[in-house]
Amino acid sequence: MKKIIVLLLICLSINFADAKPIEISYDNGIYHIVLTGEKIRRRVKFVASESLMSNREAHIKGKSELTINAGFFDPENGKTISYIVTDRNTAVDPMFNENIYTNPVLRKNLDKLLNRTEFRVVECNNKYEYQIVEHKSGVDFGCNIITSAQAGPMILPQLRLEEELFVIKDKDGNVVRESASVLHKMPRTIIGIKDGDAHILIITDKNPMDIYEVQKLCKELGFDRAMAFDGGSSTSMNYKKEIEVISTADDNGGRLLKSFMIIPKK
Repeated sequence: MKKIIVLLLICLSINFADAKPIEISYDNGIYHIVLTGEKIRRRVKFVASESLMSNREAHIKGKSELTINAGFFDPENGKTISYIVTDRNTAVDPMFNENIYTNPVLRKNLDKLLNRTEFRVVECNNKYEYQIVEHKSGVDFGCNIITSAQAGPMILPQLRLEEELFVIKDKDGNVVRESASVLHKMPRTIIGIKDGDAHILIITDKNPMDIYEVQKLCKELGFDRAMAFDGGSSTSMNYKKEIEVISTADDNGGRLLKSFMIIPKK
């Protein structure tokens, strides 16, 4: 009996040892990254730079194991269009981007813009969990947002294209304005939650998708919730020194960006 128990413990320890906190697979132009376990939840961090920088630069500067692009930004002035929380504090706030107020469409729909979906790491009773919710959603009593990045649109459980100002339609239902090319095939950075783990899809320009195709893929993968980060030419990933995804590489470094999700090295 003792031998059976010892063998069982050995098998369990091997299984735990074999479980990788970061798993990456690639198929048909799409990288699928899975972040597994409590320890990796405590390492996830969203950051914003004062000046724009490439994903590669953020990867090196953050001494990161994994780096992907995150929130939206204004290419005209380099200021954020998305809320980013770092180490429990708001790092950048779109309310301080004056271009939002000089744009009549954005100013008229400010509530929709500011309430776009965000990905959060939340601490509750000393345990960390992921959430995908509208920005203005509160947290349970005793819980705190450790880090978060806003972008959108929400993909699962339902698309919120009009509610988040990614699509504007006229009275006849015709699309008169589109943001983030949601209706067109583009490279995309997607993040989802399944059984408590985070799943990231880097959809490269070898297999671009519109947002409805992305939603179908997320359903097929069994995600409970999902949302988009900035995409198109912003779609970027660096993993250790092994994998780099650059959607726009005129200078061989990629587009300059504002915010990132990083997982610092241990």
